[in-house]
Amino acid sequence: MILYLLGIIIFLCFLHIIFNYNERARLIRKIPGLKDDFIVGNGWTVIRSPVEIMQMGYELCAQFNGIFRVWIYPMGAVFIYNPEDIEIIMSNMKYSDKSLIYNILKPWLRDGLLVSNGAKWQERRKILTPAFHFNILKQFFNIIEDNSYRFLDNLKEKAGKPIDIVPMLSEFTLNSICETAMGTQLSDDDKTMKSYKKAIYDLGTLFFRRFVRAYLYADFIFNLTPTGRLQNKYLKVVHGFTENVIQKRREYIETYGSNLNEEIDDDNDSYVYKKKKKTAMLDLLLSAEKEGHIDRIGVQEEVDTFMFEGHDTTASGLTFCFMLLANHKEIQDKIYEELKDIFGDSDRPIKMEDLAKMKYLECCIKESLRLYPPVHFISRNLNEDTVLSNYTVPAGTFCHILILHLHYREDLFKNPQQFDPDRFLPENSVGRHPYAYVPFSAGPRNCIGQKFAMMEMKIAVANVMRQFVLSPVTRPCDITFTADLVLRNDGPVLVNFIKREK
Repeated sequence: MILYLLGIIIFLCFLHIIFNYNERARLIRKIPGLKDDFIVGNGWTVIRSPVEIMQMGYELCAQFNGIFRVWIYPMGAVFIYNPEDIEIIMSNMKYSDKSLIYNILKPWLRDGLLVSNGAKWQERRKILTPAFHFNILKQFFNIIEDNSYRFLDNLKEKAGKPIDIVPMLSEFTLNSICETAMGTQLSDDDKTMKSYKKAIYDLGTLFFRRFVRAYLYADFIFNLTPTGRLQNKYLKVVHGFTENVIQKRREYIETYGSNLNEEIDDDNDSYVYKKKKKTAMLDLLLSAEKEGHIDRIGVQEEVDTFMFEGHDTTASGLTFCFMLLANHKEIQDKIYEELKDIFGDSDRPIKMEDLAKMKYLECCIKESLRLYPPVHFISRNLNEDTVLSNYTVPAGTFCHILILHLHYREDLFKNPQQFDPDRFLPENSVGRHPYAYVPFSAGPRNCIGQKFAMMEMKIAVANVMRQFVLSPVTRPCDITFTADLVLRNDGPVLVNFIKREK
């Protein structure tokens, strides 16, 4: 019996050495990080609830300086949150491949633009870039403006009492992306829309549940678990919704044709189909399908990607922006004075050219995105040995970029917890590291829809500020982040909208 136990101990020690003292492990473990456990490294330490995961991020970023690591054989990951390292990773195509953790998203987004790598990503990006050309955004402007009025009407019905703005903003941004990029209008009582939004939230929760459990990375194991079966249930809802959107647009084009024949004056080489003016991203995809540049599955992949990224991230950004403005009356007043300078006493609609005049409002949105970046975490694959913060990180390691914690560095932003839109005035932005602020990512894989998102946020905030005064209910100290694909509070975000007296 003693010999039997001794044999087991020797075998376990042998496994520990194999797992944690091989060449890759030794290189990664030179980087400061969590205390390693016997055999499993950091495997048990990172299995926490979504709220605890976000809290642990703060603790580790406070403990270490710009970089730390996690090791769970055979996978290693470095977490970076300093602009110098982030520039190395983001600034060129060398590290453009998303890490393998994005495979968790493939049952949902498959090879859409967010997940794809290499030649496929480059080809898709080339196809989709024209959909966000300035001339196309101008066509979208009136649609977003009209949707903002529907949002205002909803606010008026509930004004004067605390409102959970999360579902209302999600509805506004989902309607906007459907009617602009997809060319399809949703009905006000569309039950499938509500099911779709809930399924998105549920999928985000499952993503992080799987992310912190390395043993669930293998699909054949994950698919056998209750979580895997739940994912299949949510995917049916999500894919059914986007398939319906695509089918509606196909039928519209087949019945009425599509306004795709106007010439567009553009000498940008990235404008793939110069001969035609695309009125919707989905029109462009369907045209590319017809011309053999993408197949039906590819169309579905990109619609799934943009339906999610085009509504959920912007809704998150607006949620925290309104919460912050409600808690800073003096900043609301400055926005209102700027809007008065633009519109006077007129209640005329916003025009495209008005957006450029909303300089202080833009600073407020940028500062909100600094404090609460909707995409708070991205991950790349290091395909070669790379030096980060003077440590050699071996090829094959995941590199997780902590955008949220980058934005809270005191050496980059004085009093980083404070909501101070003046940070983004031109004179105060001089000398700031170009990778100190990356709410839309940066470099070649930056967010393709960032101009669309900024336009949508400006319209929504400006129209709300013209009609309402916001008073605080949820305060920044009440916010408890929960790990998800998009930055979320663990609970509702409440704001009181009071009709403005003119």
